Amino acid sequence: MSKGLITTLVIVGILVLGGLIFFMWGTGVYDSAIKSQEDVKGAWADVQATYQRRADLIPNLVATVKEAAENERGILTQVTEARAGITSAQTPEDLEVAGRKINTAINLAFEAYPQIRSTENFQDLQAQLEGTENRINVARQRYNDAVKVYNSYVRGYFKKRALSFFGEGEDFSPRNGFEASEGADKAPDAGELFNK
Repeated sequence: MSKGLITTLVIVGILVLGGLIFFMWGTGVYDSAIKSQEDVKGAWADVQATYQRRADLIPNLVATVKEAAENERGILTQVTEARAGITSAQTPEDLEVAGRKINTAINLAFEAYPQIRSTENFQDLQAQLEGTENRINVARQRYNDAVKVYNSYVRGYFKKRALSFFGEGEDFSPRNGFEASEGADKAPDAGELFNK
């Protein structure tokens, strides 16, 4: 074999090996970019799911707390009216009638609603509100973290070149992190929910 043929075969071998290495590296870059892109989509879906949980949960909790508070208000009104009858009682019979009214009011109220729990209900609502907002915040932070990892990956010089070569037709442009809507920096008025 001549030196020229050996040199040609070595050069062709190096080119083939280099092309194979470039192809393997490029497909690895592409696959990693796709995985990172899917992580971003999944993190955003988690944010949306947490928003949906809040939209489903909070109105139902508020309605439950409002109903329980209204029921307890009725109990207290009946007891207060019966108590007022005691103070206006002028004879022992009037006092006995007023006492029976109080007992009847309390018994009827507790049969309809065995325990007065509006304070507990309000505390549970507060805990659920706080927990829900914490879940939303964590989901947003995870989304922003996924966007940061993705953007760092696809913006590298050689990776960007490989993705433009191997990822034809795919959109590997950098993504935006979560941005609060205008006015989100102002806390909502939970009292408005109770006035609806």
